[in-house]
Amino acid sequence: MKPGFYTIIAAQFFSSLADNALLIATIALLYETLPSDASWMSPMLKWTFVLSYVLFAAFVGAFADAMPKAQVMLITNSIKFVGCLFLILGMHPLVAYAIVGFGAAAYSPAKYGILTELLPPKQLVAANGWIEGATVTSIILGVLIGGALISERSATFLIGVTPPFIHSAAEAAMFVIMFGYIVAAVINAFIPNTGVDHRIPNKNPLFLVREFSHCFLLLWRDRLGQISLATTTLFWGAGATLQFIVLDWSADALGYSLSQATMLQGVVALGIAVGAVLAARMISLRDAVKVLPLGVAIGFVVIAMIFVRHIGAAIALLVIIGMIAGFFVVPMNALLQHRGHVLMGAGHSIAVQNFNENIGIMVMLAMYALMLQSGLSVNVAIVMFGCLLSAVTGLIIIKHARNQARGDSLHLIGMEKPKIRPPL
Repeated sequence: MKPGFYTIIAAQFFSSLADNALLIATIALLYETLPSDASWMSPMLKWTFVLSYVLFAAFVGAFADAMPKAQVMLITNSIKFVGCLFLILGMHPLVAYAIVGFGAAAYSPAKYGILTELLPPKQLVAANGWIEGATVTSIILGVLIGGALISERSATFLIGVTPPFIHSAAEAAMFVIMFGYIVAAVINAFIPNTGVDHRIPNKNPLFLVREFSHCFLLLWRDRLGQISLATTTLFWGAGATLQFIVLDWSADALGYSLSQATMLQGVVALGIAVGAVLAARMISLRDAVKVLPLGVAIGFVVIAMIFVRHIGAAIALLVIIGMIAGFFVVPMNALLQHRGHVLMGAGHSIAVQNFNENIGIMVMLAMYALMLQSGLSVNVAIVMFGCLLSAVTGLIIIKHARNQARGDSLHLIGMEKPKIRPPL
């Protein structure tokens, strides 16, 4: 790998570390400020975070392609910092966390798009393994740090040493988390310029919407693009929902507090990291679609959660779920990036990917919040969630088999010449 790649990894690590610690602290803030019967608001917190990915999908790709991506990452980290500050200053958690989500939405096309600018196609699976591994490691540490910061012992200490406007455990945790965004911003300054032309021929909003629509349809009509896009959309929607399912399930099945439950979120993330590393070593870009059956398996393994009542079995099961998920998503993500880079350019393809994946997240989180508000038990929600995951993956496998029967483009991987911008 080129030296600049590891600088990207470091910047992503600290930015993601802060993001995940902040999610736990913001959930704690909701628990402190909302009535006890508003538990359904926790998944809606993530819903507001990903809203910007959908609303601004037509514009963030062009923004990421309009200037060096290291500069984009610096600007967007600053937006996250401001959102964190607003949380501390008393803005409603759903609104302030939406600002953090806006920064994240603009950050993502640059984070992934710079990989396709810096590296050749044959290194994309390995690069995704590295970046997903670093991201998942940051998730593990982030949720653990977030859980530790909101614990009673930490809160007592932090409130005593933070500025006088800090009044609660959640606010004290957020004050510490802000320094993670500062570190990420400093590292961003050392990411090299890839030398790619960043001139945007037209900045008219209507043109950008039309261009995004063209890219959206282009990727969905591509026989490999539609399979990888459908798969990653399902995976990230399921993964975001599983975060909150684990929190609620651990309270119901194991009697854990929020601070304790974050440890189990870290266990899932640990499994994902292991699966991502194994996928990077074992699966080539050409063989990416061979992992599709694992999506069916994940659903059935998730359903097994309802039978677990002991912490040892819970840890083992959650590690298995994470490993299967990591091994499943890394090759599909690399395939999607490659098809998008070939068809339309890095920034635009990642924006389309984020748009679809975050619609998946919003739909599945809204479904889960509705289940909680309707009074359904966590176990019923888990069974419904697992069945949906397996069934939809099965439909994707059937669609891929039909595409193969008509002749797909697997033989072209790594041989195409990239089109920086689709003709309109």
